[in-house]
Amino acid sequence: MLNLSLLAVFIPTCFMISLTPGMCMTLSLTLGMSLGLRRTFWMMWGELAGVALVSVSAVAGVATIMLSHPTLFLVLKLAGSGYLLYLGVQLFRSKGKMALDGNRQSTPAISHRALAGQGFMTAVSNPKGWAFMIALLPPFVDRTYPLLPQMTILLLILLTIEFICLIIYAGGGRGLRSFLENRGGAAILNNTAGALMIGVGGWLAFS
Repeated sequence: MLNLSLLAVFIPTCFMISLTPGMCMTLSLTLGMSLGLRRTFWMMWGELAGVALVSVSAVAGVATIMLSHPTLFLVLKLAGSGYLLYLGVQLFRSKGKMALDGNRQSTPAISHRALAGQGFMTAVSNPKGWAFMIALLPPFVDRTYPLLPQMTILLLILLTIEFICLIIYAGGGRGLRSFLENRGGAAILNNTAGALMIGVGGWLAFS
């Protein structure tokens, strides 16, 4: 069902790649700061759905077709980066649903659907992610075994590792939130999280 020697290389490779700071991990860190770990899980579900779509498409060959139509990616990139930039500016100015009010202890009220959409859009609209999956997944598929069981196992492993890394980054953001709140309150927290969000939006736009 699965080549164990390939699997032994696949797991550490995925961990090293997922732990490397990227747009999705930076977004997880940012939301961990502004919303806390529990609310950031909704972004993670969307991001994992996006990664699953990209991964399956890479093996199926759809990614190659997508990469040959840069206009489609340009539209996705501009839409995703524009939304993230808007949220980042609002957060930096301590405005909008994601901003923390210094006189309020409750978590900012952004919807679960919006958070999941952020994660999904960030994962799907990154052309480097598509190109990377084309390079990563096919070499670990053994053509002597049935494709569907292999792909299912590899995808579950990939998503589990990605989920763990997202939690690590979001947890780090939650810890940084506590540190910044103790240092300067909500304004510094909003400025820092907003600047990171703007960075992710710009990264997506120019990637």
